[in-house]
Amino acid sequence: MKYYIESYGCTMNYGEGDMLSRRMESLGYERVDKVDESDIVILNTCTVVETTEKRMIKRMNDLRAARKEVIVTGCMAKVQQSRISIRLPNALIVPPDMYDNFSELVENRFGVGDSVKRTPYGRTAIIPIAQGCLGNCSYCITRFARGKLISRSIEDISDEFKEFVESGVREILLTAQDTACYGKDIGTDLPELLKELLKVQGDYKIRIGMMNPNHLMPILDRMIDCLLDHRVYRFLHIPVQSGSDAVLKAMRRHYTSEAFLGMVDELRERIPDISIATDLICGFPGETEEDHKETIDLMRKLRMDTANITRYSPRPGTDSITLPGELNGNVTKQRSQELTEVKTEVEYDVNSKLVGRRVKVLITENGKDGTMIGRTINYRPIGFRTTHDLGEYVEIEITGCAATYLTGKEI
Repeated sequence: MKYYIESYGCTMNYGEGDMLSRRMESLGYERVDKVDESDIVILNTCTVVETTEKRMIKRMNDLRAARKEVIVTGCMAKVQQSRISIRLPNALIVPPDMYDNFSELVENRFGVGDSVKRTPYGRTAIIPIAQGCLGNCSYCITRFARGKLISRSIEDISDEFKEFVESGVREILLTAQDTACYGKDIGTDLPELLKELLKVQGDYKIRIGMMNPNHLMPILDRMIDCLLDHRVYRFLHIPVQSGSDAVLKAMRRHYTSEAFLGMVDELRERIPDISIATDLICGFPGETEEDHKETIDLMRKLRMDTANITRYSPRPGTDSITLPGELNGNVTKQRSQELTEVKTEVEYDVNSKLVGRRVKVLITENGKDGTMIGRTINYRPIGFRTTHDLGEYVEIEITGCAATYLTGKEI
């Protein structure tokens, strides 16, 4: 039998999708690249915002019309099972907290296959290092889907890491709901994990996934030491979410905008070429025009390398839906447009100052129109033309930029 998998949402979900795919192949199922060729479809869902949830529902309707056997995994499989069952009454629903039983559940429902084909590892791999988080953000549905923090052992992660490196993987992404929380439930932490992984010999790059500011602060000094290793991208994704302390308090983010900026200042002082990505939510209940302006001010002070802007979306079961001060949709839309304009301005200004530099990049993916995309030591993407392959290093001169990427030519 043949299966097809499609994942949505965060890097964590894609990493788990890869894990489930390997388990399907261990059961003798053959992976195919087109849904039409499959007998079984694994729909690895996301429901972080309402627009994504609607996309998932449309996809379920499509698969039902196509009369496909479906396995639904991911966050919707935990927090919105009824919405799945209405559209796919015969689906096998496997939430994240049942992934340990995934192979058994699939075998009981569909049996085993007879394929011996195994999808080879690519040049990039994802390792989920923990499930759940320690946060209690008032707007987040993901914490209901993922539960409290459950970290994998350093030994378990290290074994998987070694397997990837030995198989030729060049870029390894460590991911979790909040990587800065890693290990707090098992008596260790993220710097200790990184120190162990970096004992592995090889020509690879580690990218550390999203981490919340309040959990990064206690381990900041030792994290900086890890980031100075040439095998770790000098890149951190630290969502600030708002520049207003009043909004941050309502969100239950447990830090202030001043503390966030102070942490970034320390990072940049010790690692001048570090790249900082952040996330922002606009239109949170009760957000005033002054709160919005404080977020704009923070963006200009922060001079982030990249920012992801999301309009607030009320999610079922979260505390934020009971907060007063719900904003009109047109107000939220206007504020989102203003934040996007500032984001584009800041990112372009940051990128333009890199034009003319020469950098070494790791080729990580195919680009458009025959180009390749490489990543610098600080994870900046550069598009260029080359005859080299994925996983190779090349020297590039940066020749141009847009707000969200750089362009260059091979030296």
